Amino acid sequence: MLKQSKSIMIFTVALWGFVGAFHNMIDWSGTIGAVGAATSMATIPGGSESWQATSNLLVIWLGALFIVGCKLLTGTLCAIGAVRMWRAQRTEVTTYNSGKELALTGCAIAIIMLFGGFIVIGESWFELWRSESMLGPVLQSAFRYAGMISLIAIFVASND
Repeated sequence: MLKQSKSIMIFTVALWGFVGAFHNMIDWSGTIGAVGAATSMATIPGGSESWQATSNLLVIWLGALFIVGCKLLTGTLCAIGAVRMWRAQRTEVTTYNSGKELALTGCAIAIIMLFGGFIVIGESWFELWRSESMLGPVLQSAFRYAGMISLIAIFVASND
């Protein structure tokens, strides 16, 4: 039962990645707009005049592609890992653990994107902690997602 639970938890991380990437892609202008609002620091009083603020389209597009790419990679690795874990429940430990390794790599990519992209770059570099409109919906959500994915990864990584 424990191995089944771990597989299902990883599958939910895969779903998070795929659903998030899907929404980012179908509302591409919103995704570009949100990244642009963060990099331009337009949601912070006086932020647009700050030396680190940028409206460079290359930076904005790279940020949006980084988010979508990481979510797709997370979804793919976690989905493959979950399937391998599910199928290998009653087989050798090494077969099961190879599925866990893929799944945990997918979780790590999500955490890197959420912490590195949203917290380090968005909150620290572009000072989104000062933005009332970005603090709750963006930064607190990123923290919540990273925290839940981290807990799942820790649980899945534990001995069976």
